[in-house]
Amino acid sequence: MLDQLTKWLVLRNIGIGDVVTVIPDFFFLVQVHNTGAAFGMLRDNNLFFIGLSAVAMVAMGIFAWRGAFRDSWLAGAAGLLLAGILGNLADRIAHGYVVDFLMFDLHVPFANPWPSFNVADSCIFVAAFVFVIRSFSSSAKKA
Repeated sequence: MLDQLTKWLVLRNIGIGDVVTVIPDFFFLVQVHNTGAAFGMLRDNNLFFIGLSAVAMVAMGIFAWRGAFRDSWLAGAAGLLLAGILGNLADRIAHGYVVDFLMFDLHVPFANPWPSFNVADSCIFVAAFVFVIRSFSSSAKKA
């Protein structure tokens, strides 16, 4: 819900090509239409990513049915992953692209500014991070 609300606000209040400074020289709001994956890779493959999202959701359902998300960290990460997939899938179906709007200038070579992203992307990133960290923990291996 937060993902879709923020994207709706961006579509209503920020024009394509406009840059709204939040923290000077660091954090900006923009409106970018992404028809590809992270960092704009594989542009103009919207139908492919709709299919990939469907496959990912089915896979998550199978993992959940088999008890893969037993502890609260894994269950939370699964929830974030599903929310992120659904947020970007809703955009792809409704608009034909994903709305990205968070832009950071990290002042590092080759990532200046960092590619724009959104709340759903952040959920996917945090979920992936938790899955990786939990895969190394002893309690996850016992589950």
